[in-house]
Amino acid sequence: MKMTSLSRSTDDQRNIGESPSHIPENPRYRSWGSIRFSRWRSGSQRASPPGTPSSKSEKKADVTKTLFSLVQTHNDDYTADPEGLLETKEEGEEGKEGKEGEDVGPAEDESNYFQKQFGSMLQPGVNKFSLRMFGSHKGVAAEQARVRSFGVWIIHPYSDFRFYWDLVMLLLMMSNLVILPWGITFFEDQNTMPWITFNVLSDTLFLMDLVFNFRTGIPVEDSHIILDPKEIRIHYLRTWFMVDFISSIPVDYIFLVVDLESLQESSDVYRTARALRIVRFTKILSLLRLLRLSRLIRYIHQWEEIFHMTYDLASAAVRIVNLIGMMLLLCHWDGCLTFMVPMLQDFPPDCWVSKNDMVNSTWHLQYSYALFMAMSHMLCIGYGAHAPEGLTDVWLTMISMVVGATCYAMFLGHATTLVQSLDASHRQYQEKYKQVEQYMSFHKLPADVRQRIHDYYEQRFQGKMFDENSIFGELSDPLKEEIVSYNCRGLVANMPLFANTDPHFVTVILTKLRFEVFQPADLIIREGTLGRKMYFIQHGSVTVIPRGSREITLNDGAYFGEICLLTQGRRTATVKAETYCRLYSLSVDSFNEVLEEHPLMRRAFESVAVDRLDRVARKLSVEPPSDE
Repeated sequence: MKMTSLSRSTDDQRNIGESPSHIPENPRYRSWGSIRFSRWRSGSQRASPPGTPSSKSEKKADVTKTLFSLVQTHNDDYTADPEGLLETKEEGEEGKEGKEGEDVGPAEDESNYFQKQFGSMLQPGVNKFSLRMFGSHKGVAAEQARVRSFGVWIIHPYSDFRFYWDLVMLLLMMSNLVILPWGITFFEDQNTMPWITFNVLSDTLFLMDLVFNFRTGIPVEDSHIILDPKEIRIHYLRTWFMVDFISSIPVDYIFLVVDLESLQESSDVYRTARALRIVRFTKILSLLRLLRLSRLIRYIHQWEEIFHMTYDLASAAVRIVNLIGMMLLLCHWDGCLTFMVPMLQDFPPDCWVSKNDMVNSTWHLQYSYALFMAMSHMLCIGYGAHAPEGLTDVWLTMISMVVGATCYAMFLGHATTLVQSLDASHRQYQEKYKQVEQYMSFHKLPADVRQRIHDYYEQRFQGKMFDENSIFGELSDPLKEEIVSYNCRGLVANMPLFANTDPHFVTVILTKLRFEVFQPADLIIREGTLGRKMYFIQHGSVTVIPRGSREITLNDGAYFGEICLLTQGRRTATVKAETYCRLYSLSVDSFNEVLEEHPLMRRAFESVAVDRLDRVARKLSVEPPSDE
């Protein structure tokens, strides 16, 4: 680095032992060097009090250590910030501290603090979801910088502000979808303070949400977020703006002004029955806010993505709750509609309300009977207390039946899909075994063979079937090793060979094992055949039958078949399964590949094989020959 302070101090140059002319010319390096070296000189001067004697070797050592630490610090800074933006900001802030420190008042500091806090709420936070979306802390920081780069306030869809705002809007939409039809239908006086407060608050928040949607980023494919205000505006205008705008029309503001004017006029014309019906019919426009159901569906879908519900139980529970909630909401709407239509007709004599003498009843009784009739029609189990007689009731009944039949079909379809997805592995096993049954039937296999095949599938797969090779092919090597180690933990615990062995050898050999199942009386190994595998017993019992020698029984934790893999010869004994055996096999190629990396384990296997052969030879020499 080229430093101005170096040219002024010849003593420092002699201690450094290097001329500054060898350092390339770069203004960033020069500014960094002047600041760092001036700090070091001021610090070294303060560290050594005047009059303290020090030798040249100590000075040289101190200079060398300090320069080494400075160079190391510079390398770290340059690696983390190659463009030098952070360094420039730090220098600018240090230069402004002395000049503007006295001019900035506490009010301005407080406003800057709140502005920064609010700006951080509009940016994506560092959480599990953002890390999954953007890959790392560095990716999240880059996305935060991209939000700040636009210079105007843009709400990131994965920010804390949008999360809490969507939560508030979700609760508000659910309350609107339930309360609005109920209030408009069963309450004549809608000028009460609670009702006005609720409607005005709802309209205000939905208008704010409409404005926020123009400033909220839009997720697209490949985890990319559209943050350009112009693109956001165009996209929103082309998609959901019209529906959101119609559902956000402040109808209650208009009605509030009309009601106030009517009270001031106090004219008799306004209070006539016809005028009251007109006003009542006009207030049905408030039902346009039921179009907010589209927002509810969108927000629920976004929340499913945020929580990343990949588990079968969680996703199934959420889907079932959504489906049941939607059906109950439709029943609620149908009940309100069943009462609203006769109300708009001033309750004709042939309507169900007049027949049941409920015109002047309380809203509890009216709503209960209306909901009962709606559910009876939707479930197609009856017509309620009375069959429909008037034309209006007939059409309402038909509409309710069609809606109910549609909901019933959707519920059955979703429920069937959910039940099947809850245990996909068992369903795959059943489909596979049906093919096996058809195969056995086509080839007319004997009954005992069919039973053995059935028992084998039950022991081998235990009612569930997975494409393990495909699953392992998509995982990383550390995950594969961890899964295999966990699945084979019983084998490792019962096998003395793995007890005092290198853990890396155990992990490598476990990843190359292949699971196999043998039934009682199956010949696992035949004497005289070429050895292609060795076996490790997880569960079960086998009998080793050497030629001309006593039988040997092996149980959990034992292994056999390694002699032929070492000698590349033929089998010297027959091995038969006595019970259902769950074994892990290791092929000769995998065996040699593992032992090439661990030559000490090859010697251990060879010593065990020699010991076994010696014992067999001694037994053969001791035992008398047979009569044959």
